[in-house]
Amino acid sequence: MKLEQFAMERLQSTYENQVEFNLSESGVRPLTPREVIEDSAGCEGLLDQPLVYTQSNGTVDLRRAIASMYPGAGIDHIEVTNGGSEANFITTFNLIEPGDEVVMLVPNYMQTWGLSRAFGGTIREWRLVEDHAAGRWRVDLGALDALVTPRTKMIVICNPNNPTGARLTAAELDAIARAADRHGAWILSDEVYRGAEIDGAETASMWGRSKRVIVTSGLSKAYGLPGLRIGWIVGPATLIASLWSYHDYVTIAPGALSDRLARVALQPARRARLLERTRGILRSNLPLIEEWLTAAGGFHWIRPEAGAIVYVRYHHPINSTELVTRLRVEKSVLIVPGDHFGMDGYLRLGFGEPPGYNRAGLDRLRELLSTLSAGRPAEPALRPQG
Repeated sequence: MKLEQFAMERLQSTYENQVEFNLSESGVRPLTPREVIEDSAGCEGLLDQPLVYTQSNGTVDLRRAIASMYPGAGIDHIEVTNGGSEANFITTFNLIEPGDEVVMLVPNYMQTWGLSRAFGGTIREWRLVEDHAAGRWRVDLGALDALVTPRTKMIVICNPNNPTGARLTAAELDAIARAADRHGAWILSDEVYRGAEIDGAETASMWGRSKRVIVTSGLSKAYGLPGLRIGWIVGPATLIASLWSYHDYVTIAPGALSDRLARVALQPARRARLLERTRGILRSNLPLIEEWLTAAGGFHWIRPEAGAIVYVRYHHPINSTELVTRLRVEKSVLIVPGDHFGMDGYLRLGFGEPPGYNRAGLDRLRELLSTLSAGRPAEPALRPQG
Protein backbone atom coordinates (compact mmCIF):
# COMPACT_ATOMS: atom_id res chain seq x y z
CA MET A 1 0.00 0.00 0.00
CA LYS A 2 1.32 3.44 -0.93
CA LEU A 3 -0.44 6.61 0.14
CA GLU A 4 -0.46 9.61 -2.17
CA GLN A 5 0.39 12.89 -0.52
CA PHE A 6 -2.73 14.57 0.87
CA ALA A 7 -2.00 17.92 -0.75
CA MET A 8 -4.32 20.20 1.20
CA GLU A 9 -3.47 18.82 4.63
CA ARG A 10 0.24 18.88 3.79
CA LEU A 11 -0.08 22.56 2.87
CA GLN A 12 -1.95 23.42 6.06
CA SER A 13 0.20 21.28 8.35
CA THR A 14 3.36 22.89 6.98
CA TYR A 15 2.37 26.54 6.81
CA GLU A 16 -0.78 27.38 8.80
CA ASN A 17 1.20 28.40 11.87
CA GLN A 18 3.86 30.28 9.90
CA VAL A 19 1.70 32.94 8.22
CA GLU A 20 0.22 36.16 9.57
CA PHE A 21 -3.22 35.43 8.12
CA ASN A 22 -4.53 31.89 7.87
CA LEU A 23 -7.64 31.90 5.66
CA SER A 24 -7.26 28.23 4.77
CA GLU A 25 -9.48 27.00 7.62
CA SER A 26 -13.10 26.03 7.09
CA GLY A 27 -14.34 26.48 10.66
CA VAL A 28 -14.86 29.43 12.99
CA ARG A 29 -12.42 30.77 15.56
CA PRO A 30 -12.07 28.02 18.21
CA LEU A 31 -13.33 28.30 21.78
CA THR A 32 -11.37 27.77 24.99
CA PRO A 33 -12.23 25.12 27.63
CA ARG A 34 -13.41 27.91 29.94
CA GLU A 35 -15.85 29.14 27.28
CA VAL A 36 -17.20 25.61 26.77
CA ILE A 37 -17.59 24.75 30.46
CA GLU A 38 -18.91 28.18 31.50
CA ASP A 39 -18.52 27.72 35.28
CA SER A 40 -15.64 27.51 37.74
CA ALA A 41 -16.78 24.22 39.30
CA GLY A 42 -16.77 22.58 35.90
CA CYS A 43 -13.26 23.89 35.19
CA GLU A 44 -12.04 22.49 38.48
CA GLY A 45 -13.62 19.16 37.64
CA LEU A 46 -11.74 19.10 34.35
CA LEU A 47 -8.45 19.68 36.19
CA ASP A 48 -9.26 16.75 38.47
CA GLN A 49 -9.97 14.35 35.59
CA PRO A 50 -7.56 11.36 35.82
CA LEU A 51 -5.45 11.07 32.66
CA VAL A 52 -6.36 7.44 32.11
CA TYR A 53 -7.00 5.41 29.00
CA THR A 54 -10.66 6.24 28.72
CA GLN A 55 -13.23 3.87 27.21
CA SER A 56 -11.64 3.25 23.82
CA ASN A 57 -14.80 3.61 21.74
CA GLY A 58 -15.95 6.62 23.77
CA THR A 59 -17.54 6.72 27.20
CA VAL A 60 -21.12 5.53 27.45
CA ASP A 61 -22.32 9.05 28.29
CA LEU A 62 -20.60 10.54 25.24
CA ARG A 63 -21.90 7.86 22.90
CA ARG A 64 -25.39 8.31 24.33
CA ALA A 65 -25.19 12.07 23.67
CA ILE A 66 -24.06 11.48 20.09
CA ALA A 67 -26.70 8.79 19.48
CA SER A 68 -29.43 11.19 20.59
CA MET A 69 -28.75 13.28 17.46
CA TYR A 70 -29.52 10.33 15.15
CA PRO A 71 -33.07 8.96 15.48
CA GLY A 72 -33.13 5.23 16.15
CA ALA A 73 -29.42 5.04 17.09
CA GLY A 74 -28.17 3.69 20.41
CA ILE A 75 -24.73 3.55 21.99
CA ASP A 76 -23.85 0.42 19.98
CA HIS A 77 -24.28 2.42 16.78
CA ILE A 78 -21.54 4.90 17.78
CA GLU A 79 -17.74 4.76 17.63
CA VAL A 80 -15.87 7.81 19.00
CA THR A 81 -12.66 8.65 17.17
CA ASN A 82 -9.84 11.17 17.25
CA GLY A 83 -11.42 13.66 14.90
CA GLY A 84 -13.59 13.14 11.85
CA SER A 85 -10.48 12.34 9.83
CA GLU A 86 -9.86 9.20 11.88
CA ALA A 87 -13.52 8.28 11.46
CA ASN A 88 -13.11 8.44 7.68
CA PHE A 89 -9.80 6.57 7.84
CA ILE A 90 -11.10 3.66 9.92
CA THR A 91 -14.19 3.30 7.75
CA THR A 92 -12.23 3.22 4.49
CA PHE A 93 -9.56 0.97 6.05
CA ASN A 94 -12.28 -1.50 7.01
CA LEU A 95 -14.39 -1.53 3.85
CA ILE A 96 -12.28 -0.92 0.75
CA GLU A 97 -10.38 -3.80 -0.86
CA PRO A 98 -8.52 -4.18 -4.17
CA GLY A 99 -10.92 -4.11 -7.09
CA ASP A 100 -13.67 -2.18 -5.32
CA GLU A 101 -15.14 0.88 -6.97
CA VAL A 102 -15.87 4.03 -4.98
CA VAL A 103 -18.27 6.61 -6.39
CA MET A 104 -17.25 9.95 -4.92
CA LEU A 105 -19.11 13.22 -5.12
CA VAL A 106 -16.58 15.84 -6.24
CA PRO A 107 -15.26 18.36 -5.44
CA ASN A 108 -14.82 16.97 -1.96
CA TYR A 109 -12.43 16.67 0.95
CA MET A 110 -9.85 14.43 -0.68
CA GLN A 111 -8.96 12.16 2.25
CA THR A 112 -11.26 9.32 1.22
CA TRP A 113 -10.08 9.75 -2.38
CA GLY A 114 -6.46 9.02 -1.43
CA LEU A 115 -7.30 6.27 1.05
CA SER A 116 -9.59 4.39 -1.33
CA ARG A 117 -6.87 4.39 -4.00
CA ALA A 118 -4.24 3.28 -1.48
CA PHE A 119 -6.38 0.33 -0.40
CA GLY A 120 -6.75 -0.77 -4.02
CA GLY A 121 -10.04 0.88 -4.92
CA THR A 122 -10.91 2.76 -8.10
CA ILE A 123 -12.52 6.20 -7.88
CA ARG A 124 -15.44 7.05 -10.14
CA GLU A 125 -16.12 10.80 -10.08
CA TRP A 126 -19.65 12.05 -9.55
CA ARG A 127 -19.45 15.78 -10.22
CA LEU A 128 -21.45 18.51 -8.58
CA VAL A 129 -23.01 20.83 -11.14
CA GLU A 130 -22.22 24.54 -10.76
CA ASP A 131 -25.73 25.81 -11.48
CA HIS A 132 -25.61 29.63 -11.44
CA ALA A 133 -29.17 29.89 -12.72
CA ALA A 134 -30.45 27.94 -9.71
CA GLY A 135 -27.98 29.66 -7.38
CA ARG A 136 -26.58 26.39 -6.03
CA TRP A 137 -24.18 23.56 -6.63
CA ARG A 138 -26.47 20.60 -7.30
CA VAL A 139 -26.19 16.87 -7.82
CA ASP A 140 -26.93 15.09 -11.10
CA LEU A 141 -28.91 12.02 -10.06
CA GLY A 142 -29.00 10.63 -13.58
CA ALA A 143 -25.21 10.64 -13.64
CA LEU A 144 -25.17 8.81 -10.29
CA ASP A 145 -27.39 6.02 -11.61
CA ALA A 146 -24.95 5.52 -14.49
CA LEU A 147 -21.92 5.41 -12.19
CA VAL A 148 -23.20 2.96 -9.55
CA THR A 149 -22.70 -0.67 -10.59
CA PRO A 150 -22.49 -4.09 -8.90
CA ARG A 151 -18.78 -3.33 -8.34
CA THR A 152 -19.54 -0.19 -6.32
CA LYS A 153 -18.53 -0.78 -2.71
CA MET A 154 -19.17 2.72 -1.42
CA ILE A 155 -20.70 6.07 -2.38
CA VAL A 156 -18.95 8.97 -0.66
CA ILE A 157 -20.59 12.33 -0.06
CA CYS A 158 -19.78 15.36 2.09
CA ASN A 159 -22.95 17.13 3.22
CA PRO A 160 -22.78 20.09 3.67
CA ASN A 161 -20.09 20.02 1.02
CA ASN A 162 -16.45 20.95 1.31
CA PRO A 163 -15.33 23.11 -0.55
CA THR A 164 -18.54 24.57 -2.02
CA GLY A 165 -20.67 24.95 1.11
CA ALA A 166 -23.60 23.36 -0.76
CA ARG A 167 -26.31 21.28 0.94
CA LEU A 168 -27.99 18.20 -0.44
CA THR A 169 -31.75 18.05 0.11
CA ALA A 170 -33.64 15.25 1.81
CA ALA A 171 -35.06 14.18 -1.58
CA GLU A 172 -31.57 14.03 -3.07
CA LEU A 173 -30.35 11.94 -0.13
CA ASP A 174 -33.27 9.54 -0.62
CA ALA A 175 -32.29 9.15 -4.28
CA ILE A 176 -28.69 8.39 -3.31
CA ALA A 177 -29.93 5.76 -0.87
CA ARG A 178 -32.03 4.12 -3.60
CA ALA A 179 -29.06 4.04 -5.98
CA ALA A 180 -26.90 2.41 -3.30
CA ASP A 181 -29.57 -0.11 -2.32
CA ARG A 182 -30.00 -1.29 -5.91
CA HIS A 183 -26.44 -2.65 -5.82
CA GLY A 184 -25.83 -3.24 -2.10
CA ALA A 185 -23.33 -0.39 -1.80
CA TRP A 186 -22.41 1.41 1.40
CA ILE A 187 -22.88 5.16 1.73
CA LEU A 188 -20.26 7.17 3.62
CA SER A 189 -21.72 10.57 4.47
CA ASP A 190 -19.23 13.02 5.99
CA GLU A 191 -21.47 15.46 7.88
CA VAL A 192 -18.86 17.42 9.81
CA TYR A 193 -20.31 20.77 8.60
CA ARG A 194 -23.85 19.85 9.66
CA GLY A 195 -24.93 22.47 12.19
CA ALA A 196 -22.97 25.27 10.48
CA GLU A 197 -25.83 26.39 8.26
CA ILE A 198 -26.02 30.09 7.51
CA ASP A 199 -29.84 30.13 7.45
CA GLY A 200 -30.04 28.13 10.71
CA ALA A 201 -31.97 25.22 9.17
CA GLU A 202 -30.14 22.01 10.03
CA THR A 203 -29.03 19.99 6.99
CA ALA A 204 -30.81 16.70 6.40
CA SER A 205 -28.74 13.69 7.47
CA MET A 206 -28.21 10.53 5.47
CA TRP A 207 -28.79 8.54 8.64
CA GLY A 208 -31.81 6.24 8.53
CA ARG A 209 -32.25 6.32 4.74
CA SER A 210 -30.62 2.94 4.10
CA LYS A 211 -29.42 -0.02 6.16
CA ARG A 212 -25.92 0.52 4.80
CA VAL A 213 -25.41 4.15 5.79
CA ILE A 214 -22.33 5.34 7.66
CA VAL A 215 -22.20 8.91 8.97
CA THR A 216 -18.98 10.54 10.13
CA SER A 217 -18.81 13.83 11.97
CA GLY A 218 -17.13 15.61 14.87
CA LEU A 219 -16.77 18.71 17.00
CA SER A 220 -14.48 20.70 14.71
CA LYS A 221 -16.28 22.73 12.05
CA ALA A 222 -19.77 23.41 13.36
CA TYR A 223 -18.83 23.51 17.03
CA GLY A 224 -15.61 25.52 16.97
CA LEU A 225 -13.73 22.80 18.88
CA PRO A 226 -11.20 21.33 16.43
CA GLY A 227 -8.49 20.99 19.06
CA LEU A 228 -10.52 18.48 21.05
CA ARG A 229 -9.97 15.99 18.21
CA ILE A 230 -13.32 14.33 18.87
CA GLY A 231 -15.07 12.71 15.94
CA TRP A 232 -17.50 9.85 15.57
CA ILE A 233 -18.91 7.19 13.29
CA VAL A 234 -22.60 6.27 13.23
CA GLY A 235 -23.50 2.99 11.56
CA PRO A 236 -25.06 -0.44 11.92
CA ALA A 237 -24.07 -2.06 15.22
CA THR A 238 -22.29 -5.01 13.57
CA LEU A 239 -20.17 -2.68 11.44
CA ILE A 240 -19.40 -0.42 14.41
CA ALA A 241 -18.13 -3.45 16.35
CA SER A 242 -15.78 -4.24 13.48
CA LEU A 243 -14.64 -0.62 13.19
CA TRP A 244 -13.87 -0.58 16.92
CA SER A 245 -11.44 -3.45 16.40
CA TYR A 246 -9.76 -1.49 13.61
CA HIS A 247 -9.47 1.46 15.97
CA ASP A 248 -7.24 -0.77 18.11
CA TYR A 249 -4.59 -0.53 15.36
CA VAL A 250 -4.63 3.28 15.17
CA THR A 251 -5.03 5.60 18.17
CA ILE A 252 -6.85 3.11 20.45
CA ALA A 253 -8.88 5.70 22.37
CA PRO A 254 -9.86 9.37 22.53
CA GLY A 255 -8.14 11.50 25.15
CA ALA A 256 -9.75 11.54 28.59
CA LEU A 257 -9.94 15.34 28.74
CA SER A 258 -11.38 15.52 25.24
CA ASP A 259 -14.05 12.94 26.03
CA ARG A 260 -15.03 14.88 29.14
CA LEU A 261 -15.21 18.23 27.34
CA ALA A 262 -17.17 16.64 24.49
CA ARG A 263 -19.78 15.44 26.98
CA VAL A 264 -20.14 19.00 28.20
CA ALA A 265 -20.34 20.43 24.69
CA LEU A 266 -23.08 18.02 23.63
CA GLN A 267 -25.43 18.74 26.52
CA PRO A 268 -28.53 19.87 24.62
CA ALA A 269 -28.65 23.49 25.78
CA ARG A 270 -24.91 23.96 25.42
CA ARG A 271 -24.86 22.30 22.01
CA ALA A 272 -27.56 24.71 20.85
CA ARG A 273 -25.51 27.70 22.06
CA LEU A 274 -22.35 26.47 20.33
CA LEU A 275 -24.12 25.98 17.02
CA GLU A 276 -25.84 29.36 17.25
CA ARG A 277 -22.48 31.00 17.94
CA THR A 278 -21.11 29.43 14.75
CA ARG A 279 -24.14 30.39 12.67
CA GLY A 280 -24.00 33.93 14.03
CA ILE A 281 -20.37 34.29 12.96
CA LEU A 282 -21.20 32.97 9.49
CA ARG A 283 -24.22 35.25 9.08
CA SER A 284 -22.12 38.27 10.05
CA ASN A 285 -19.03 37.43 8.02
CA LEU A 286 -20.43 36.10 4.74
CA PRO A 287 -21.91 39.43 3.56
CA LEU A 288 -18.57 41.10 4.33
CA ILE A 289 -16.55 38.64 2.25
CA GLU A 290 -19.09 38.84 -0.60
CA GLU A 291 -18.82 42.63 -0.47
CA TRP A 292 -15.04 42.28 -0.69
CA LEU A 293 -15.26 39.84 -3.63
CA THR A 294 -17.58 42.18 -5.53
CA ALA A 295 -15.37 45.19 -4.91
CA ALA A 296 -12.19 43.31 -5.83
CA GLY A 297 -13.69 42.11 -9.13
CA GLY A 298 -12.65 39.15 -11.22
CA PHE A 299 -14.41 36.50 -9.10
CA HIS A 300 -17.46 34.33 -9.64
CA TRP A 301 -19.04 32.24 -6.89
CA ILE A 302 -22.21 30.59 -5.70
CA ARG A 303 -23.17 31.61 -2.19
CA PRO A 304 -22.35 28.85 0.32
CA GLU A 305 -25.18 27.46 2.40
CA ALA A 306 -23.02 26.17 5.25
CA GLY A 307 -19.49 26.31 6.59
CA ALA A 308 -17.03 29.18 6.89
CA ILE A 309 -15.85 28.76 3.29
CA VAL A 310 -16.60 30.29 -0.08
CA TYR A 311 -15.39 28.59 -3.26
CA VAL A 312 -14.57 31.18 -5.90
CA ARG A 313 -13.51 31.07 -9.52
CA TYR A 314 -10.95 33.71 -10.42
CA HIS A 315 -10.13 35.40 -13.71
CA HIS A 316 -6.36 35.78 -13.64
CA PRO A 317 -3.86 33.86 -15.81
CA ILE A 318 -2.09 31.96 -13.05
CA ASN A 319 -2.31 28.41 -11.76
CA SER A 320 -4.06 28.16 -8.39
CA THR A 321 -1.14 26.49 -6.60
CA GLU A 322 1.27 29.07 -7.99
CA LEU A 323 -1.06 31.85 -6.85
CA VAL A 324 -1.39 30.39 -3.34
CA THR A 325 2.38 29.91 -3.09
CA ARG A 326 3.07 33.48 -4.10
CA LEU A 327 0.43 34.75 -1.68
CA ARG A 328 2.05 32.81 1.17
CA VAL A 329 5.62 33.77 0.35
CA GLU A 330 5.04 37.41 -0.63
CA LYS A 331 2.09 38.36 1.59
CA SER A 332 2.12 35.82 4.49
CA VAL A 333 -1.46 34.72 3.79
CA LEU A 334 -2.58 31.09 3.42
CA ILE A 335 -5.60 29.99 1.37
CA VAL A 336 -6.42 26.72 -0.41
CA PRO A 337 -5.89 26.32 -4.17
CA GLY A 338 -8.51 24.69 -6.37
CA ASP A 339 -5.79 22.26 -7.47
CA HIS A 340 -6.23 20.53 -4.11
CA PHE A 341 -9.77 19.63 -5.15
CA GLY A 342 -8.70 18.76 -8.70
CA MET A 343 -10.05 22.10 -9.98
CA ASP A 344 -7.56 24.70 -11.18
CA GLY A 345 -8.91 28.25 -11.50
CA TYR A 346 -10.63 28.15 -8.10
CA LEU A 347 -9.74 29.18 -4.56
CA ARG A 348 -11.26 28.20 -1.22
CA LEU A 349 -11.39 31.18 1.11
CA GLY A 350 -12.13 30.78 4.81
CA PHE A 351 -14.09 33.47 6.64
CA GLY A 352 -14.51 32.12 10.17
CA GLU A 353 -12.15 34.57 11.87
CA PRO A 354 -13.09 38.09 13.10
CA PRO A 355 -13.97 40.53 10.28
CA GLY A 356 -10.83 42.67 10.63
CA TYR A 357 -8.60 39.62 10.38
CA ASN A 358 -10.44 38.31 7.32
CA ARG A 359 -10.36 41.69 5.60
CA ALA A 360 -6.65 42.24 6.23
CA GLY A 361 -5.77 38.86 4.72
CA LEU A 362 -8.05 39.37 1.73
CA ASP A 363 -6.65 42.82 1.07
CA ARG A 364 -3.22 41.23 0.71
CA LEU A 365 -4.69 38.82 -1.83
CA ARG A 366 -6.06 41.81 -3.75
CA GLU A 367 -2.62 43.47 -3.67
CA LEU A 368 -1.11 40.39 -5.27
CA LEU A 369 -3.85 40.03 -7.86
CA SER A 370 -3.41 43.68 -8.86
CA THR A 371 0.03 42.77 -10.18
CA LEU A 372 -1.51 40.19 -12.56
CA SER A 373 -3.40 40.86 -15.74
CA ALA A 374 -7.03 39.79 -15.71
CA GLY A 375 -7.71 37.12 -18.29
CA ARG A 376 -9.65 34.02 -19.07
CA PRO A 377 -9.85 31.69 -16.05
CA ALA A 378 -8.36 28.23 -16.15
CA GLU A 379 -10.77 25.49 -17.19
CA PRO A 380 -12.08 23.66 -14.10
CA ALA A 381 -11.10 20.12 -15.06
CA LEU A 382 -11.26 17.63 -12.20
CA ARG A 383 -8.38 15.21 -12.02
CA PRO A 384 -6.88 12.74 -9.54
CA GLN A 385 -4.14 13.82 -7.18
CA GLY A 386 -0.68 12.35 -7.69
